[in-house]
Amino acid sequence: MATMFLSTLTPKFYVALTGTSSLISGLILIFEWWYFRKYGTSFIEQVSLNHLSPWLGGGDSNSSEPSTPSTNNNTPQATVWRNPLNLLRGGEYQRFTSSTGKDPLTYYDMNLSAQDHQTYFTCEADAGKQDYEIMATAWRERNPAARVSAAKEALVLNPECAPALLLLAEEDASTVFEAEQLLKQALKAAEASYRKSQQNQHQGSLAEGLHRRDTNVLICVKRRLAMCARKLGKLKEAVKMFRDLTKEVTPILSMLNIHENLLEALLEMQAYADVQAVLARYDDITLPKSATICYTAALLKARAVADKFSPDLASKRGLTPSEMSAVEAIHRAVEFNPHVPKYLLETKPLCLPPEHILKRGDSEAVAYAFFHLSHWKRVEGALHLLHCTWEGTFRMIPYPLEKGHLFYPYPSCTECADRELLPAFHEVSVYPKKELPFFILFTAGLCSFTALLALLTHHYPEPMGYIARTVINGVSLPLLYILGKLEAFCPSSLLQHLSRV
Repeated sequence: MATMFLSTLTPKFYVALTGTSSLISGLILIFEWWYFRKYGTSFIEQVSLNHLSPWLGGGDSNSSEPSTPSTNNNTPQATVWRNPLNLLRGGEYQRFTSSTGKDPLTYYDMNLSAQDHQTYFTCEADAGKQDYEIMATAWRERNPAARVSAAKEALVLNPECAPALLLLAEEDASTVFEAEQLLKQALKAAEASYRKSQQNQHQGSLAEGLHRRDTNVLICVKRRLAMCARKLGKLKEAVKMFRDLTKEVTPILSMLNIHENLLEALLEMQAYADVQAVLARYDDITLPKSATICYTAALLKARAVADKFSPDLASKRGLTPSEMSAVEAIHRAVEFNPHVPKYLLETKPLCLPPEHILKRGDSEAVAYAFFHLSHWKRVEGALHLLHCTWEGTFRMIPYPLEKGHLFYPYPSCTECADRELLPAFHEVSVYPKKELPFFILFTAGLCSFTALLALLTHHYPEPMGYIARTVINGVSLPLLYILGKLEAFCPSSLLQHLSRV
């Protein structure tokens, strides 16, 4: 069948096929030249490495290069962390729900918070204490009204029950000021319980667990008081409390990341030298990174050059060392969390941050941009520099799921976890988007279309000829009309016109 089909092909078909191939090759050559002039790299090479090689099982997995943190196969998966800047449920989240009718917190997010509360605010020594048993039940309740009711019941039994006061400040207070007043009461009760359990902490495992629980409650109350002071504009008081908390050595501090609260408060005070000092302590290769750490470091470096940065001037003379340092810091931050720039540049709408975030995920980007967008706007030219440079990161990391540059390859599991953490009305940002470049689709469509035309012309020459003549006549009709109008105004021959003159 194939032999008979090939034997019926005429020389005209081969001529048409050769001409079509030459046309497509010319278009590809022109586009390849333009792409190389603009980006300094081959488009075909990039497509082969980024899209075709993974499908065909290629890549540098068998490379003899030594293993680095960015190429190690045992890459850590993204983990969920407590949001250091989470809002108050009653004074902030509930107000949003009352105004819009939308719930900013998901069940998964609140369930993680309930697990945290049971882990840090309960202990075996609570058995037999009616007020603390009620609170142990309250932390597990799904209904907010039931939790508040249980906390009030515990306060009736024990007016100095610090966990009950903490819960009411979180969920029952309708304003930040009311929450602060309740937290001040909780602080007195928590300090009294802490001093009492501290004296007996070495008298057995139960006493040790009780002291650990009282320490956790005291740390959380102090942290919330500092956050309320920050929201109410008492910045110096908030910074002092955050600094004191960072000096504590307790397991719960590794979950709370108090240094991120301190960085945000210092940025609000525009105390950039203090911010740099905090970064010098926590932006270490041995410590876990976050969007706050990476983007704050980028902001400080951008602050030194952003007000005078001009992309046109930089393209002519090249980047200065300080500008190069700022651009590299932005690339580092974008590699860690590529979702943040769209929120900072306000090309994607924000929502209220969740109580838990996924490192390098969209939830972390929302939480960071929600509190730090004003700091970037305050630095003149910082957002302009970010806008001009952030997309260059993706040319440095052409296939981020396989290999990173400064960090581990981007985790592939962030999208599912972010959809569980962020509300349904928020469009989750996905990276990397598995889309083929437009030119590949255009070339494939052009090749398929010309091949189809050649095949139809070979099998149905007369109908295809009629269609071709009809199309040509339709296209040429406006041109003939324009030419007729021109001939009406201009002579048919320039020589005849000159001879008459």
